[in-house]
Amino acid sequence: MYRRLASGLFQTSQRKIAQAHAKPVFVPETIVTTLPNGFRVATENTGGSTATIGVFIDAGSRYENADNNGTAHFLEHMAFKGTPRRTRMGLELEVENIGAHLNAYTSRESTTYYAKCFTEKLDQSVDILSDILLNSSLAKKDIESERGVILREMEEVAQNFQEVVFDDLHTSVFEGNPLSFTILGPAKLIKTINRDDLRSYIDTHYRSGRMVLAAAGGVNHDDVVKMAEKYFGGLKHGDSSSEFVPAVYTPSDVRGHIKDLPMLFGALVVEGVSWTHEDNLALMVANTLMGEYDRMRGFGVNAPTQLAELLSLDDGIQSFQSFNTCYKDTGLVGTYFVIDPKSVDNFIDSVLNQWIWLASEVDQATVDRAKRSLLTNILLMLDGSTPVCEDIGRQLLCYGRRIPTPELTARIESITVQQLREVCQKVFLEGKISSTVVGPVNKWPSREEIHGRLIRMIR
Repeated sequence: MYRRLASGLFQTSQRKIAQAHAKPVFVPETIVTTLPNGFRVATENTGGSTATIGVFIDAGSRYENADNNGTAHFLEHMAFKGTPRRTRMGLELEVENIGAHLNAYTSRESTTYYAKCFTEKLDQSVDILSDILLNSSLAKKDIESERGVILREMEEVAQNFQEVVFDDLHTSVFEGNPLSFTILGPAKLIKTINRDDLRSYIDTHYRSGRMVLAAAGGVNHDDVVKMAEKYFGGLKHGDSSSEFVPAVYTPSDVRGHIKDLPMLFGALVVEGVSWTHEDNLALMVANTLMGEYDRMRGFGVNAPTQLAELLSLDDGIQSFQSFNTCYKDTGLVGTYFVIDPKSVDNFIDSVLNQWIWLASEVDQATVDRAKRSLLTNILLMLDGSTPVCEDIGRQLLCYGRRIPTPELTARIESITVQQLREVCQKVFLEGKISSTVVGPVNKWPSREEIHGRLIRMIR
């Protein structure tokens, strides 16, 4: 399984935090220890008899090249096929016998392997994770078997137009940079990846400085540190800084014409900001105010936004979903949509008008509601040991630390109307528009035409 979209937090000045008047919140502490070899261990004891523990690796498709794109995801498939100590059947039985659950996923910037288990089985679970990560047999027959599985997965992805849109979008706006690579990789490379390629990727990327062991639930930090020392203490030193290639956003148009498709699938975007950029939380509030809508399920659990209410009146709007996708040095912010071609003009005008409204007219009461909604949604997503563990691992890779809930609350509450307007002015109105559409694309205008329309609206 692989994941594509994400949102992030940001780092801002202490002065802004001091301006917020958040009430004290008592939450479990995230404790972080760094082993002598640079391997980080982070835990949060939320109580209970179960826990989630995972290894988060600063290695995804972004750290690949034109000759090995798809290797990180291929390795994810190979991890559960056995090691010299555990056959594939033995591994499956062992996991089942201890009542655990293993899973993994790959993104553009990271790879994650995790286990959900009973607290008393943590040591054994970490043993299993380290074994499948560092000592996979990578047998030729398993490689050939998974090669076929991945090629079939690629066929399925090609039928999922949302996946197609976002892959095409990244390929075009980050052309010439590894961030443009798809997570699955091209079919021609999947057909040729061999054991040496997989082993080379492990030796190069699975280094101590780019890995985090995170745990949440009924865990004791000192015990988890001992497990990390036992199973990961011998890892080679190294981080990802020498391999990191800064991304360059290039505005573009991509059109995939499929005349028999009744709906137009696409994304209208501008360049966003990185995980650590000071404008990131303001963009998350703006994203909340853009909202989402799906004609099949109404407005969902959140109150409809101004844009959702407006577009719901157009029976040609099937759905839209605003997004704020962040990476280490850049991001993409915009709206994914499924619409009837007859509604193209209404959709574009409505989105552009919403951008202008955010940059010039949004009021205090509206911003306050959006900030409360954003914070509520973030906290609701941290219900359970697995999402907490994932949040710890992701934040350690992105920020080098876990942002405590009181600090997050203060950061969100400190966002002012003026700050939000300035950020939206800079990002939406002064940014360079890109679009990717799949389906009957004849009525979709060029990005230059869309930009011209935005300029006329502003005037």
